[in-house]
Amino acid sequence: QAQLVESGGGLVQAGGSLGLSCVASGRTFNSVGWFRQAPGKAREFVGAITWSGRNTRYADSVKGRFTISRDNVNNAVSLQMNDLKPEDTAVYYCAASTNWAHPTPMPQNYDYWGQGTQVTVSS
Repeated sequence: QAQLVESGGGLVQAGGSLGLSCVASGRTFNSVGWFRQAPGKAREFVGAITWSGRNTRYADSVKGRFTISRDNVNNAVSLQMNDLKPEDTAVYYCAASTNWAHPTPMPQNYDYWGQGTQVTVSS
């Protein structure tokens, strides 16, 4: 049974940093994406990475502040978030694709989703 488990959410002040982890198990994947959803808003693409770690893609709103990387030891994908802003407050989800071998921003291209982890940035 394929599974994605996120961890690392929490409360941080604006300008601070937070790291999220998404541990994958049960099967191999081609790419992993991070999405977020704020209350009353649609799910939004944050960034994605190929399972090899060679290619990444970011939303303009997080480019230069967020970094996605592969953790080969723990079979995980990490999302390092720096210079956080109140508008980054959301539930963050990781998602894995079994078909797309490049980092895609489209949620329908992902087959498995984690349970989500809350990130709250106070002003």
